[in-house]
Amino acid sequence: MIRLDDLGIFVRSAALGSFTAAAREADLLPGQAAEAVKRLERELDVRLFARTTRSLRLTAEGEQYLPSALIALEALRHGRDNLRQESAQLSGTLQVAAPSDLGRNVLLPWLTAFRREHPQLNLRFFLSDQIADLFRDPVDIAIRYGLNADANYVALPLAPWNRKVLVASPEYLAREGTVQAPEDLLEHQCLLYMQQGRVYDKWQLGTQTVQVRGALLCDDADIARRWAVGGEGITYKSWLDVSDDVLAGRLVVLLQDYPGPTMPLSLVCPHRKQLSPAVRQLHAWLSSRFAELERD
Repeated sequence: MIRLDDLGIFVRSAALGSFTAAAREADLLPGQAAEAVKRLERELDVRLFARTTRSLRLTAEGEQYLPSALIALEALRHGRDNLRQESAQLSGTLQVAAPSDLGRNVLLPWLTAFRREHPQLNLRFFLSDQIADLFRDPVDIAIRYGLNADANYVALPLAPWNRKVLVASPEYLAREGTVQAPEDLLEHQCLLYMQQGRVYDKWQLGTQTVQVRGALLCDDADIARRWAVGGEGITYKSWLDVSDDVLAGRLVVLLQDYPGPTMPLSLVCPHRKQLSPAVRQLHAWLSSRFAELERD
């Protein structure tokens, strides 16, 4: 099988009249360029160059083959440029599912800006704390927390470093006192929400798990965050969900010596064939923005 790199070395060696010059241009050693041409000659079963210690010239077979090599390389370059142009001008419809809190407060402005850069792209954005079924629901990709346990899906990491953090507002802490240890949570109002159809009330902090309780419960995790910002109690959320509030001083991270479990965030799609230019560009776009939120 003919290697494309070998074809390129052949063309440049013919143009420059030197293996050394072609190697320098390709950031190779002279011997590597000569070996590339030898491989090509073996594949074609012809001698392409007449070599002497002082000169390098094409044989009759080399002269005959050179136009075909140039056409092949130009066709490949043209195909690559077409793909890049198509990727730069994204079109069609992209349907994205995401958790409610992250979707409203983090992803919404980012996806809006991404769509603005690609005006030919139609965006459909679905928010729910229920995990989307990528084979049944009308979505192309999902932004998900947790490890990908389903081998049928392809998961591209977005924020593998993400963790749960315990947070409360400065107003609540000033009124009710701070938390020194996980067991202190039993004396505080904990803001609860549903997770996969169950009340999320067993909070793991470091090596300890505390079953907490509180007077407020919701089925939308964003409400728990809003209650916390409003001074109603303490909640346990993904860092990505509360990072803006923490950085703005609306929430304070508690018990930092008791790290919460990791909550890696990924972009998930059903099959590699669905990693379209739009999906790949969106993944790169989101990855760069999530990297800016990583905690020290």
